[in-house]
Amino acid sequence: MSQRSCLSVILAAGEGTRMKSALPKVLHKIAGLPMVAHVVKAAEAAGAGDQALVIGHGAEEMRKAAQKFAPKAESFVQEKRLGTAHAVLAARDAISRGYDDILVMFGDTPLIDPAVLIAARLKLAKGAAVVVIGFRPPNPAGYGRLIEKAGKLLAIREEKDCTDEEKKITFCNAGMMAVAGKQALKLLDAVGHHNAKGEYYLTDIVEIAAAQGLDVVASEASFENALGINNRAELAGAEGIWQTRRRREAMLSGVTLIAPETVFFSHDTEIGADTIVEPNVWFGPGVKIAEGAKIHAFSHIEGATIASNCDVGPFARLRPGADLKQKAKVGNFCEVKQAVIEEGAKVNHLTYIGDARIGAGANIGAGTITCNYDGYSKFFTDIGEGAFIGSNSSLVAPVTIGKGGYIASGSVITESVPEDALAFGRARQRTLAGKGKELRERFASAAAAKKAAG
Repeated sequence: MSQRSCLSVILAAGEGTRMKSALPKVLHKIAGLPMVAHVVKAAEAAGAGDQALVIGHGAEEMRKAAQKFAPKAESFVQEKRLGTAHAVLAARDAISRGYDDILVMFGDTPLIDPAVLIAARLKLAKGAAVVVIGFRPPNPAGYGRLIEKAGKLLAIREEKDCTDEEKKITFCNAGMMAVAGKQALKLLDAVGHHNAKGEYYLTDIVEIAAAQGLDVVASEASFENALGINNRAELAGAEGIWQTRRRREAMLSGVTLIAPETVFFSHDTEIGADTIVEPNVWFGPGVKIAEGAKIHAFSHIEGATIASNCDVGPFARLRPGADLKQKAKVGNFCEVKQAVIEEGAKVNHLTYIGDARIGAGANIGAGTITCNYDGYSKFFTDIGEGAFIGSNSSLVAPVTIGKGGYIASGSVITESVPEDALAFGRARQRTLAGKGKELRERFASAAAAKKAAG
């Protein structure tokens, strides 16, 4: 297979009106990645070295998005929507380059497994001219049936054209195909538009190829693999299937998920063996977790790197740029953004750390914040190894706390603190005997007067 060249033609021009969205349908996300990007990744994993995206509605938006998930893909615009064969032919220039295999795919089938595409390509390698990917839905009503005889595919029959006997067939058309490159343009150009809609149907190449004596066969995929997305409910259903697959994959690779159905992964989440994930944890894009970490309940993590044996949460939020080194701890109701928490450092309670470095073994007391933003620019806070930051402290960046520095609780620190120094940044306490009682009486009298006045 590695010696056979392959082009994937991905049809992504549909308007997706049932999504009720200004965003092109195929750019709606599953696991944080546009559904069409899932299709591109599957094609690449199946050996398609080149991709042709056929786009229409929101063409510029599609091109911009494709630069992120398929930077080498070529885009072809289907100016008029005249059927699936017409859409494939929008990529004529790419198809004509002489690939061995052409995969025709749809941008709204994000759950397709590369193994299904590889199986179809293997049939091409064995001499088939057209391989139609079929599936067996729970209810075949509304789907085109695959008409086979002696292992050959004779036709794809739309349900309205099926005989009563053909309607009993449960093997249905999933839409995706693999076509021999040397036959592709000849078959596509032979498709006519003599039908009620006056459109060019890709499915017609089955009968065209069979009439020319070419081998046409079917290859079976699971229902999930062929699932197409047309509305938000189906999008949510596909998300659920994707998450179920990923959770199982994580657990089989050595990750403990205490309540799997409550944990949500992103498309690129990396998580090491012996990590324990408690209930209700959300991983956004760009998360890498080494082995042996513990992620407590209700934590929200994205764009973060977590080294081995770290402890996170519960109710922690790690934002992009958070980098936890070995055995670091970020505890409950803490937020970390664009900051390095060095080995063994602890950020335990009710704390915000942004644009900062917390040195190895340092301890950050409850309620501490790095004041990193003045409304216009961000500034950096550097806290040295073994420093102790007392509770309810505000560190006004740019500021450095030296190795072993000690900040008294309740301090506002605006100047750098040398190594091993003790810094106070708070007003001196005054205690006035009897003033508490006097204030209570005054406030009570004022409240009573206000109430009497109505």
